Amino acid sequence: MKQKSTSPWAWVPTLYFAEGIPYVVVMTLAVIMYKKLDISNAEITFYTSWLYLPWVIKPFWSPIVDTLKSKRWWIVTMQLLIGAGLAGIAFTIPTTFFFQSTLAFFWLLAFSSATHDIAADGFYMFGMDESKQAYFIGIRSTFYRLSMITGQGLLVYLAGQLEETALFGNDTPSIPLAWSLTFYVITGMFLLFALYHKFALPYPDEDENKNVKSLGEVVRDFGQTFVTFFKKKDIWVIMGMLLFYRLGESQLVKMASPFLLDAREVGGLGLSTSDVGIVYGTIGVIFLTIGGILGGLVASKRGLKYWLWPMVIAINLPNLVYVYLSYALPESFVLVSISVAIEQFGYGFGFTAYMLYQIYVSEGEHKTAHFAFCTGLMALGMMLPGMISGWIQELIGYQYFFIWVIACTIPSFIMVKLIKVDPTFGIKKK
Repeated sequence: MKQKSTSPWAWVPTLYFAEGIPYVVVMTLAVIMYKKLDISNAEITFYTSWLYLPWVIKPFWSPIVDTLKSKRWWIVTMQLLIGAGLAGIAFTIPTTFFFQSTLAFFWLLAFSSATHDIAADGFYMFGMDESKQAYFIGIRSTFYRLSMITGQGLLVYLAGQLEETALFGNDTPSIPLAWSLTFYVITGMFLLFALYHKFALPYPDEDENKNVKSLGEVVRDFGQTFVTFFKKKDIWVIMGMLLFYRLGESQLVKMASPFLLDAREVGGLGLSTSDVGIVYGTIGVIFLTIGGILGGLVASKRGLKYWLWPMVIAINLPNLVYVYLSYALPESFVLVSISVAIEQFGYGFGFTAYMLYQIYVSEGEHKTAHFAFCTGLMALGMMLPGMISGWIQELIGYQYFFIWVIACTIPSFIMVKLIKVDPTFGIKKK
């Protein structure tokens, strides 16, 4: 018998944990894995940055997810496809053609993950009333962050431990085998997610019995929302803010893990894979989360306009710790951890202004669709600079690369100076 509703506790935590894992795998785990498999920094950043594309163009196929089938069907199907992509990666890592084949499966993973995001966020609104949606917003955010710690921390740590272990009777440890086994573990997780959600997700009437529009209506509606977005007042300033606010961070985030992993002789810190899982994937994510929570709290007191300048400074100035690390090359694990924590805290705190600005410019008749365009431009702002970051690093070395990152923060300050924000926006009403 189909249950129209079940307790959100039975599916919200697992759904948003499942939403976060493939994104982390595509954006972070792929970079670390390719680095350990001796792919160059230029190739890593170029090809893995292309994997942002599904999130860039997500607004263009979200109407299809809204029109065809139920959100519930899309969630379960995409989790199975994500599992298939992960299995493909695991199976082809030990092969001689691993780079081309794993990239193909990462593309499947990226498109499935972006589609899963659309379905999960839509289902969240169908699966419970507005009061419960408000109550569980913090729960879903918490489990999404836990998925980041799992993906960037625990799974990277697991891969690192397996890298140092002789497996299946081999005399020496095998890095490809270690990563293959790690991806088989994630594959198992997603098969369990799909099976669990097949039975645990409710069957809300709004999802099951929705009014299906014709293709022509969908195209017309999309065209209208597209035109109204790009007719917004000061649209070029808005686009500049969305594309350039993270210009420095978009390059730093691609090169942080390779820098931590690279040997000291070539300017890196020479950390092990497990160490990176602890420093960047666990400590870093915890401080990123703390910074984001604090940013949300203070913004609700005085509003976005008041906190714009402190937040743009917070997201950019702490990047200086990587300049220090690249010149000092400290051997202290604690010092490296503190440096990464400072940068990630600043990123979390400063990112709050960026998200609030997207909500601010999306206000109006088509706010959901306009917010989707904002997130697409946000992803584009990460994708394009990230593609060339490895090439720049190989050209000038880590020390000058991190100085270059600092120079790339200047457009962020310029855009904050140019944008206009209502002083009352973001202040929590009493």
